[in-house]
Amino acid sequence: MDRRHEILEAATKSFSLFGYKATTMDQVAKLANVGKGTIYTFFSNKEELFHAIVFAMINEMKAEKDAIISDRRSFQENAHLVLMKMLEFRERHALLSKLIAEEKEMQTPIVQAVLVKVEQEIVHYIAEHIERAISNKEIRDVDVELVAYLIFKAYMAFAVDWQMTHEQALPEEKIVGVFRDTIFRSLIT
Repeated sequence: MDRRHEILEAATKSFSLFGYKATTMDQVAKLANVGKGTIYTFFSNKEELFHAIVFAMINEMKAEKDAIISDRRSFQENAHLVLMKMLEFRERHALLSKLIAEEKEMQTPIVQAVLVKVEQEIVHYIAEHIERAISNKEIRDVDVELVAYLIFKAYMAFAVDWQMTHEQALPEEKIVGVFRDTIFRSLIT
């Protein structure tokens, strides 16, 4: 593993545990087992490091989804596979969960800005797939932006928020079943 990757992994862990505001470059250096100066050879400040982590996570999720989506499958089959793949990212979503909590409690401007950007990126990505399914006549014509937003928020509620108020995470099969029987069923033509 290279130094930059070790720093990103350590920073992800620190941001996930302590949030943006409470994470220091000293903590990241200690977790990465490098000198603080080594971090600055790759990232000019904490904000740049933070952005690199968040957008690497988004790009990784997009790449994973793009790899499994097939034009030979129906919208519902692709949606099911993508949802299962997204659920594999639940551990990584601990970072988003911590950031959402920090934004609510402390209203940290950098966190607010990043969360807005993350949400916009993901909703836009979902909307593209909905538009494609509409043009292929696989699903009925809907307000694409609203449905993409609904799917994103429902996913976050089940994958992240549920665990905050319940003793156990929802099993993947249960989440997929709820999406299949509600949101996806209502879209199919």
